[in-house]
Amino acid sequence: FPSFLFLGIGQMITTIIVLYLAKINNTVKFPDFDRGVILKIFPLPLLYVGNHVTGLASTKKLSLPMFTVLRKFTILMTMVLEAYLLGKTFSRSIICSVVTIVFGAMVAASSDLAFDVEAYTFILLNDAFTAASGVYTKMKLGDQGLGKYGILFYNSLIIVFPTLLASAFTGDLHKALSFEDWSKVTFIFCFLLSCFMGFILMYSIVLCSYYNSALTTTVVGAIKNVAVAYIGIFVGGDYLFSWTNFLGLSICMSGGLGYSYLTFSSSQSPGNNAGGTQEQKIPITDDSSRTYWDGNSNH
Repeated sequence: FPSFLFLGIGQMITTIIVLYLAKINNTVKFPDFDRGVILKIFPLPLLYVGNHVTGLASTKKLSLPMFTVLRKFTILMTMVLEAYLLGKTFSRSIICSVVTIVFGAMVAASSDLAFDVEAYTFILLNDAFTAASGVYTKMKLGDQGLGKYGILFYNSLIIVFPTLLASAFTGDLHKALSFEDWSKVTFIFCFLLSCFMGFILMYSIVLCSYYNSALTTTVVGAIKNVAVAYIGIFVGGDYLFSWTNFLGLSICMSGGLGYSYLTFSSSQSPGNNAGGTQEQKIPITDDSSRTYWDGNSNH
């Protein structure tokens, strides 16, 4: 399929339709649209579309294992942004696990036999957009009253039309609509499934940010990435094996699992936290006016 941008538009439209139908059926609640919504949610729509488009582009251009490895730079970027924007501090063990992840990614990337400048540019931009989006989503969930469903809905609603116009202007829309497999039921099913799963992915990320820190949301994907990376070595046919690359991949994954262990074991220990700072409770109002608490400042 020639257009990752058109697929992104499909995922945005799916998000709008699913959440709108859920709202009119009183399954979920979020504020009605008014001019203040744009100010409340900004700059999330810009970060959202940047994250979405660069993510799909890098997925298309990179092998699954290398995509997984280079996504690890998001963790370091998120940690820096949380320290700068949210004033968080991190324990030495957490910092060491993040450094291990980034070191492993650098080792793996150093021997990438399929190096592509464009692909690496897309993935590093995607890392930056993902980190910024995660931190700002956490901020908006806490103080803007939009709720997780409102953030998802208005992100897609505000950005879908400019993205559609950009797709038409660049000729991307024409290439997508001219794709020859639209007449095949199998392709249509896979395309619609991808649109729906894109919505599920976005909802899962926002939900994880709602209950955890942006950094934890970023790192917890390491558990899933173990399977994705190693399966991608054998499935897909686009991974070029080298021992240096494989070693870097393994270092990266061990660091990710170490972070996950440290974070969740800390969260289950009364009076203890991962950052070595006092527990900070942040009130977050849910869409249904219930109040939840984000346990401590580093989780």
